[in-house]
Amino acid sequence: MRLPAVIGLDLGTTGARAVLTDVSGATLAVYEAPYELHTPRPGWAEQSPQDWERAAFSAIAAVASRAHLADQVRAIGLTGQMHGLTLLDRAQQPLRNAILWCDLRTGPQRRELERSVGIPTLVRHTGNLPLEGFQAPKLVWVRQHEPELLARTAHVLLPKDFIRLRLCGECLTDVSDASGTGYFDSATRRWSDQMLDMLAIDRAWLPDVRESPETAGKLTPAAAEHLGLPPGIPVAAGAGDQPAGAVAAGIVSEGDAAVTIGSSGVVFAAASAYGASPDGRVQIGAHAIPLRWYLMGVTQAAGLSLRWLRDTFMPGIAYDQLVPEATDSPPGSRGLLWLPYLQGERTPHLDADARGALVGLTTAHRRADIVRAVLEGVAFSLRDAAQTIQSVGASVDRFKLAGGGARSPLWRQIVADVFDAPMRIEPEGRGPAFGAALLGAVASGLIASVDEAVRITAAPCESTTPSAGGVAALEAAYARYRDLYPALAEASQAAAAAQATEITEA
Repeated sequence: MRLPAVIGLDLGTTGARAVLTDVSGATLAVYEAPYELHTPRPGWAEQSPQDWERAAFSAIAAVASRAHLADQVRAIGLTGQMHGLTLLDRAQQPLRNAILWCDLRTGPQRRELERSVGIPTLVRHTGNLPLEGFQAPKLVWVRQHEPELLARTAHVLLPKDFIRLRLCGECLTDVSDASGTGYFDSATRRWSDQMLDMLAIDRAWLPDVRESPETAGKLTPAAAEHLGLPPGIPVAAGAGDQPAGAVAAGIVSEGDAAVTIGSSGVVFAAASAYGASPDGRVQIGAHAIPLRWYLMGVTQAAGLSLRWLRDTFMPGIAYDQLVPEATDSPPGSRGLLWLPYLQGERTPHLDADARGALVGLTTAHRRADIVRAVLEGVAFSLRDAAQTIQSVGASVDRFKLAGGGARSPLWRQIVADVFDAPMRIEPEGRGPAFGAALLGAVASGLIASVDEAVRITAAPCESTTPSAGGVAALEAAYARYRDLYPALAEASQAAAAAQATEITEA
């Protein structure tokens, strides 16, 4: 007899990925539909919500068609890229392209918010600073540059919740995704009235908030017909992509942390109690499990560093050819260091003006050294994030390595050596969409709780342990890496100012 199934949808930065899984955790089907990233100006990043809708419906329909019977699918869970600003009019139509998490245009607005409201006040009311990617500075930017749109705005949604609207006809969100807006109180798990007043945000614009494993809408007859699914099946509130990915990886208890190497790099730790860092350098939010929270550190350009290196200097070379070359370079990359600040940096510096650097080059260096330096520099930046999380009192002693970087044996070893800790390797396919599917299973009553869902779907995983020689060499390199940011800060600020001038004149 076939087990009941659920669908998880991840509305990512490059495409919509749907996963069909049964309640034992077995993956039955996967489908991804891509869409375009628009960069109308340097540092800007936008996408069309209509593109999201087309891709999401295509992906869900594709995996739904693989179910043995349509009524085998009992729920849908949603996740996706966090922070994106999606403005809709009274007819629930987009007013402009969504402004994404990786968009950097709002640096002036973020600095003005920190100056006018004050960092202690911001942290007191939200636990976080209004980072460039958050919705709060984006709304300030729209008010300053496109005020006519706010006059027509009826709804402000996060990316995945735009898909919920099309699936269910409901404007709802979840606590974990709301935590990344800049006006949500993660401690009380509700919108911050104080921040809404200070930012002049109309409460009527915002969706109601649910816990991640709760039902937040049911599939409408029109959407069901389009997807080939039964109408009325529950759609879980879901979670932002990082909390959903943490559910997939089993990062739900104090002491557990996920280290993820995707385009960006993330260290995500579960916490049993709320505790914001006074200076806002660690992002805090409500976890996808009721009465639990997460602490998160982010490096902006993790896998992006390797992609930039490959595309700029070694076009056409496959990663599975390029990365193994780095084994010809010893730990420490013969003294070469990579500062991976190609898009500024979040943790620990919170500095959009930080710039990337390759330091220590000589004529003796070869391509293998440069590639290895990039892999090591990303690992150093992730250690920075982990240590910043630990500095606010979080207990983190169990790590799971996930994302595309976890597929590389060399990068796994480098991360284990840099952290001087074993790294359990997340099995392929256990990403945010899988976590969203588990939340759907709980929302539908198929599984009693998120903890139970994690327990019964746990999969065996490999482990990479530190190597004595690698730990010693990389500890010395990390000490030199830590000196680079303050040494280059003034030059980075000057470079950022010159680049801003070039953009304005262009």
